[in-house]
Amino acid sequence: MNRTHVLSSAAIVLAVGAMWTLGGSVLGQSQQNVQVPKFQYDPTFPQPLPEKWAIGAIGGMAVDSHDHIWVLHRPSPLEKNERFAGAAMTPPRAECCIPAPPVLEFDQDGKLLASWGGSGQSYEWPAIEHGIFVDAKDNVWLAGNGDKDAQVLKFTTHGKFLAQFGHQGKSGGSSDTQNLGGPANLTVDSVNNELYVADGYRNRRVIVIDTEKLTFKRMWGAYGNKPDDKDLGPYNPDAPPVQQFRLPHNVALSKDGFVYVADRVNDRIQVFRGDGTFVREGFVAPRTLLAGSASGLAFSPDQRFLYVIDGANHHVWILLRETLQVVDHIGQQGIFGGSLNVPHALAVDSKGNIYVGENFDGRRFQRFVYKGMGAPTGKTLPPPKP
Repeated sequence: MNRTHVLSSAAIVLAVGAMWTLGGSVLGQSQQNVQVPKFQYDPTFPQPLPEKWAIGAIGGMAVDSHDHIWVLHRPSPLEKNERFAGAAMTPPRAECCIPAPPVLEFDQDGKLLASWGGSGQSYEWPAIEHGIFVDAKDNVWLAGNGDKDAQVLKFTTHGKFLAQFGHQGKSGGSSDTQNLGGPANLTVDSVNNELYVADGYRNRRVIVIDTEKLTFKRMWGAYGNKPDDKDLGPYNPDAPPVQQFRLPHNVALSKDGFVYVADRVNDRIQVFRGDGTFVREGFVAPRTLLAGSASGLAFSPDQRFLYVIDGANHHVWILLRETLQVVDHIGQQGIFGGSLNVPHALAVDSKGNIYVGENFDGRRFQRFVYKGMGAPTGKTLPPPKP
């Protein structure tokens, strides 16, 4: 079947608009004056994978400078589950399945180009894969949030190991400049040779590392404060915003030099200069208590919009980057193609297409094709009630 025909007949329009609150007040811009990106679900991506492969929860997604799509998934839970590892057991217990290698690379047609990753003699592969980024020099950076994961790894795009920062089981908390503490995600400033890590599952900081020497450069907590690991107690949307991150889950760099941090459990995005100076913050669905509403970050190609993954509400929020105003969202909960089931990883290609990877039982990654600009498709919502 012709690809264009498939998209036109089977694509599901997912732009379901919603206006939420920012800092407790209704966002004021009239919907009639707002134009937002529109998307369609692409049922042709990816192309069929090897028949016996099983895919785990998606820990990270990235798009490189060649518009190749990278997927980091978690095979280790599958290896313990006979439903998904029967063929890999000794002796085999079924014809299917074999957990796929953790790193997968695809072209724009959804064709699998490469697969690699896992344990090696010269590095410590993470116990739980979490976060992938491919820099402008075609280095692949990986992180992990297992109980003892305190490292990031650097590979070539062919899977050759290059370097490691930090070591498993060696984390000394948010003041440690030699190890991490459950790093969640990462990004690279290739001009200045700096790796930014959202070091958040046990630590509460953004840490910056030299990409060539793999040495510590600087770090900060929420509002640019010195990171502090003290117990903050449960998130309370009616209390003043806490002065530390609860879980910096993602970090992204804009072309104009700002650092965006998704503080997941605090339902907020904080913006900094590259030296850690605090600039502004915005809240997304701020009454979300279930794991938090701000998980992943990606920019539209023109960087006018910021996309934010919300695994608790099963959305991708669309924000105006300059103001952090929420203007729309795509997606609703479901297990069918085009719906979202605990979205967890997010990437955008040069054409503006969005790629979403799902956690837990979702175990899939989907493409949503950019279809131009239009008005938000949902009605404005009042502030959520306490």
